[in-house]
Amino acid sequence: MISLSTGAFYERASRQMGDLRAQATTLQQQIGTGKRLDRSSDDPVAAARMRTLERTQRMAGIDQQNSASANTDLQLTDTALGSVADLIVRAKELATQAANGTLNNSQRASIGLEVQGLADNLLAIANTRNGAGHALFGGQAAGDAYSKTGGTVGYDGTTALDTIDLGDGQTVLPGMVGPDAFSFTVGASSTDLFAVLGGLATALQGGASDPAQSARDAMGALDAGLDKVTTAQTVVGARMGWIELMDDRRTQMSEMVTTEQASTGGADIAASMTRLQEMMTVLQASQASFVKLANLSLFNEIR
Repeated sequence: MISLSTGAFYERASRQMGDLRAQATTLQQQIGTGKRLDRSSDDPVAAARMRTLERTQRMAGIDQQNSASANTDLQLTDTALGSVADLIVRAKELATQAANGTLNNSQRASIGLEVQGLADNLLAIANTRNGAGHALFGGQAAGDAYSKTGGTVGYDGTTALDTIDLGDGQTVLPGMVGPDAFSFTVGASSTDLFAVLGGLATALQGGASDPAQSARDAMGALDAGLDKVTTAQTVVGARMGWIELMDDRRTQMSEMVTTEQASTGGADIAASMTRLQEMMTVLQASQASFVKLANLSLFNEIR
């Protein structure tokens, strides 16, 4: 009978101290990781919610990458359009000079050479590529947006542009196709900046019977072209503003998710440290009591 009681004492004491050590280890892990849940079985409902929140954060990360990519392309597009606007302003200055009746043909031809340089620069800007090597104004096309055959520049891109997902069902167009930036109507005729600059350059270099009048005619077309480019810049700016708005919204949602993660699966470090100290005190006391009881004369006699 005494043997059974002694065995039960050892077993119960060992089990109690083992439980205390396990609880202490769990508390130490919570303090070290900041997480309350080690296994789903610790709190199945909270664990399921934590998995949902983690998926939400991962998706937000993907949306953020898409947002950054779209914003970069739009910034490049805005810069390109700004360069085109400056180019048009310079072309208007040259057209105004060429329209002066006091200039001779040689002087106008010299102006025409500079206009041709502007036309070449316009083509280079229109074929600007993003970091991935895709033409900013080419839509879904893989190659250049524009190409020049003979003296004519033609659009080789598509009229559609793939949207980029920003999350929450919201999308944005990460750029602008060429015709939406460089094509416009003058009177009843459709044209584009390439035709206007190319035609002016040719006229000033002897391709027109009245180059001064050609220069005056080009001014109205250049005004229309500048309006189109300015409108395109406004559209691009609005898209960048939309991305910024979605970024702010995503940041707010991320902060809310982080707060919920902390409250759902996070450990209260201060409380855990207090409990650990209490647990270690109880464990040390239990160990000391066990040693004292194990050394009683009765136990010595049994051994």
